[in-house]
Amino acid sequence: MSLLDAIVVHEAPLRLAVFAGLLLLLWSVEARRTLPALRQWRNLGLVLIGTLCLRGLLPVLAVGLALRLQQQPVGLLSLIDGPLWLEITLAVLILDAAIYAQHRLLHRIPLLWRLHRVHHSDPVLDVSTALRFHPAEIVLSMLIKLALVAAIGASPAAVVIFELLLSAGALLTHAAITLPPWLDRRLRWLLVTPSMHRIHHSRRDDDAQHNFGFHLSVWDRLFGSYRAESLDGAGRLRIGVDGFDHESDPSLIDLLLQPLRNPSSR
Repeated sequence: MSLLDAIVVHEAPLRLAVFAGLLLLLWSVEARRTLPALRQWRNLGLVLIGTLCLRGLLPVLAVGLALRLQQQPVGLLSLIDGPLWLEITLAVLILDAAIYAQHRLLHRIPLLWRLHRVHHSDPVLDVSTALRFHPAEIVLSMLIKLALVAAIGASPAAVVIFELLLSAGALLTHAAITLPPWLDRRLRWLLVTPSMHRIHHSRRDDDAQHNFGFHLSVWDRLFGSYRAESLDGAGRLRIGVDGFDHESDPSLIDLLLQPLRNPSSR
């Protein structure tokens, strides 16, 4: 069995190990916490509910669909006669670009923003914020991903690798860690860094309409949405969404019902 075959066969425990291991590691090294730990457990509760919704509502998830489709190759990438590494690279790039485009739509379409606002209304940015997505947004994201996997004919190995990169990247970019300035500047040419993504979580709308990338920063640079620094300056950047300051410690039910409530700015 090749390494790629092993990754696909053991996809579920591998993804869980990477996710849980990195989450616990970043949780332990984050410099400080300004709100109670209960907030972080509520964020974790959201992603658990979202996962249950995925399992209960959808007959197949992204990796499972890729496994079914490989029996009879379909999609854009099936037209390319090349090595597996090329197919994986192209699939990961296409999926990452699609996540970038989806993220921009979540901010532009009012109904979708109400869902995505749950993520942005976290008043503190730390690794648990990477878990704070409304279950409806999680299901919607998976439906889009399923359509993309079918459209491009991504291999199971490509989908597993993308999912690993996506979850690891989300945890790292939301973590309350600070990279050395010289390293941050160099990494930003290819990857989204914590300080870069922090600008996207600014209360300022003109800041939040930049740095949409989840893993690769190249899409922001290509499509003119890259911002190197907040207009407020790094030291004065305020996290969250205006109008939700009174919800510094919302219950899990509050977070689930938040899309039904005003304000719906941005």
